Amino acid sequence: MAQDFWASSGYRLLERKGGCVVATPEWLAQFLEREELAPPPEAGPRERAMHARLSRDVMATVAQSTLDDIEDEDARENWREFLRFRDRIRNFPTLEACYLDLFRRETVDLAPPFVDALARAIVRHILDGTEDAWLCRAGELFFRRQRVSTESGRVLAADAATLEVYHDTGGFGDVGRLLRQQNVGMPAVKMDILNAENAAFYFMRDELYSFALDLTAGTRGPSAVAQVLERWVAHLAGVEVSIEAVGEIHDERWRWHVGLDVDATAILDTLYEGESLDASQRERLAALFRLTFRDAGDAIPDMVGKPVWLALACRPDRTLRMKPQNLVVNLPLAAASGARG
Repeated sequence: MAQDFWASSGYRLLERKGGCVVATPEWLAQFLEREELAPPPEAGPRERAMHARLSRDVMATVAQSTLDDIEDEDARENWREFLRFRDRIRNFPTLEACYLDLFRRETVDLAPPFVDALARAIVRHILDGTEDAWLCRAGELFFRRQRVSTESGRVLAADAATLEVYHDTGGFGDVGRLLRQQNVGMPAVKMDILNAENAAFYFMRDELYSFALDLTAGTRGPSAVAQVLERWVAHLAGVEVSIEAVGEIHDERWRWHVGLDVDATAILDTLYEGESLDASQRERLAALFRLTFRDAGDAIPDMVGKPVWLALACRPDRTLRMKPQNLVVNLPLAAASGARG
């Protein structure tokens, strides 16, 4: 029996159309309960009225003057961002089409949490029915920031927000935070590394984001990331590719590469130019992948029979923010290839 996961993504509230997902009022309404939009105790009457009105009808028309009248500046901006998100989604038949359109523009004009929400819903869709905890954990990289560490030659990615909570509270909520403030010693932060023995617990801990993913070359972690990337490309670009995790790049005919984040792009650029990585760059390189097109006709002529190299890397502060859109936007696809939507 397939496992359910990422319940707060609202996946069960979405409709299906042509293999893609479609927003519903119920799906949009769940965003009203986020802390950025739910009125705090000190909220003014206009802010409360806005929330109450959209809670009754999330698709209601909101005049600019009504928005401008909200008392708190931050609240006004949050509502502007939400309404831009809502109205953008209404202009497209599917979430996939909306997501792809974002990256065909000169600038992405949706706030990062809403971009992540789109990616999360799409990844949840392409993983629907899986019972593989590694695929689900790898899918988290598409919409959640990670913190990367190296321990005894292993490359481990852990959820950054979860680590921050543990750092602040020791895993004991408000009590733990109080103890921290009183300088009471707390246990060291330690997350379980996903393995064959504990994988079944992934679904029991849904959305605790409490498993670290081993990205060391040759382990199951990067292979799982590769499989989700394959599904991502197939779903959004309509192109079948094979992606393999590799330990290093050996390619005298290197023609194309795609960084899956800003730092990975810079590292691949350096390697492409034939330069050596410095110690910091080598340490921050989290994973390498080799992509090939299953149908040579899907690639531009110059790339027929040649691989595309991919990489993941963390920033100097050890955080990793994947940009999965890079893989769809920057692949050397033939003009005839079309995106889903």
